[in-house]
Amino acid sequence: MYAIQPETPGAVPRTAPVPAQRSAAPAEGFAVVDVETTGLGRSDRVISAGVYQLDEDGTVTDHWYTLVNPERDPGPVWIHGLTSDLLVGAPTFPEIAGEFAERLRGRVMVAHNALFDWNMISREFSRAGLRAPVDQRICTMVLARDLRLPLPNGKLSSLARHFGVLQQQAHNALDDARVLAEAFRPSLHLARQGGVPLPLQTCVAVTDLGDDQPASPARGNWTGAAYRQARKRPACPYPNPGRWEDGGPLVQGMRVAFTGDTSTDRELLEDRAVEAGLHIASSVSRLTSLLVTNEPGSWSGKARKAREVGTPVIGEDAFLQLLREVAPHPGA
Repeated sequence: MYAIQPETPGAVPRTAPVPAQRSAAPAEGFAVVDVETTGLGRSDRVISAGVYQLDEDGTVTDHWYTLVNPERDPGPVWIHGLTSDLLVGAPTFPEIAGEFAERLRGRVMVAHNALFDWNMISREFSRAGLRAPVDQRICTMVLARDLRLPLPNGKLSSLARHFGVLQQQAHNALDDARVLAEAFRPSLHLARQGGVPLPLQTCVAVTDLGDDQPASPARGNWTGAAYRQARKRPACPYPNPGRWEDGGPLVQGMRVAFTGDTSTDRELLEDRAVEAGLHIASSVSRLTSLLVTNEPGSWSGKARKAREVGTPVIGEDAFLQLLREVAPHPGA
């Protein structure tokens, strides 16, 4: 998978922009999904998709794979291996949307870093003038954490090794979906045997979040402009534990501010931070735990204030690494 960071790493309990619903899966079972994309941003496109359908016990019943012509540069070919020559004859997303929808309909979507996969899939359906038929998702990174599996990190390869699943072609959507399906089944059984609730999360389509640009089913009409209006986030349930200390972990409740351009879509960064139990600060003060910026010497108001009051500053890459292991709040 091109998505490289966890949906909600290392945080128990966690918060999310949409309330989590922990209950039994529907009788239709699960759709284990992986997509490869041209990048991580709102305007990036799906270039391949793999789906493994599982029954309610986690047994594979069917699988499906397709390439998708993004009608643009394929992005990091060195990661996913899909060149323009391979994709030029592939169907566009509107042309495969119907079959993709049937593979998902009525099932709980399962993905590794499911927030990313859901956002990419939902946006593609929205651009086609449709809604992805998914009501709930499960992130296997969250499930692994809830099961307290002794994994060294949140990577799919680590989850695969833990359950003895052989990866044949990393970053291939079909093989990644297969690997995840094989690792999800024992995870599902462990959860049920141990009474661990499945971390079901409600899926909200991008069209339900206030688009500032209407979706168009026509080819080539997507401009990649600002796709969603800013939304009000729920209050962080944890008190501020103080400033981040160099060499230490992020702790639930820390107030994190962002400034400047980021490689990862800003809203995606903030979503991950919120789901890990962090508070998104709109400004910098003496109470701010951390400022994330790729230009610490810039003259933005937040950067200047951070230098003035001594707020710790780190870059985007370092922040993403810290998000892998967010410590529970001391009072949790």
